[in-house]
Amino acid sequence: MPFLLTTAGSRGHLASVSETPPADATPDASTVPVSVYAKFETILQVRPDDIDMYQHVHSSRYMDYVLAARFDQMERCYEMPMSEFQRHGYGWFMAGTQMRFKSALGLGEHFIVRTWIEKFTLIGLRVQFEIDRKSDARRCCEGWFDYVMVSLETTRAVRIPEWIRAKYSI
Repeated sequence: MPFLLTTAGSRGHLASVSETPPADATPDASTVPVSVYAKFETILQVRPDDIDMYQHVHSSRYMDYVLAARFDQMERCYEMPMSEFQRHGYGWFMAGTQMRFKSALGLGEHFIVRTWIEKFTLIGLRVQFEIDRKSDARRCCEGWFDYVMVSLETTRAVRIPEWIRAKYSI
């Protein structure tokens, strides 16, 4: 049975979710999850060391591009850089990713990395991304990353504090 994080109750517990709601069910605003978050963009350029033997960007570099864009956007758009997480004793661990490659990028090309938070969980979040070539807006890569918040002291997963959730819920 699927689960969903809600704001029902005083501590934001997991609530069981039915695949098909009863016909007479009226959603209560406190139990409807927020699913639309702001999208942010960062423009980057393909560097010579990004190119593989086939003369296009190596697949592993797309992960680097998304991480570089998120690092930029955490500071510029959310106004909470990674260093602030560290000052509070938190870090982010990448738990999983999926990337779909659609069109190759070449040396010197500029591209837009667009990212947004798709959803929060108790201990993490999913970041969606799109990478589009700037010159023709063609989609080059898309996918998602799952991150888990960890305590730097224990290196164990921890619940995302409400103040961080609120800061990133834009």
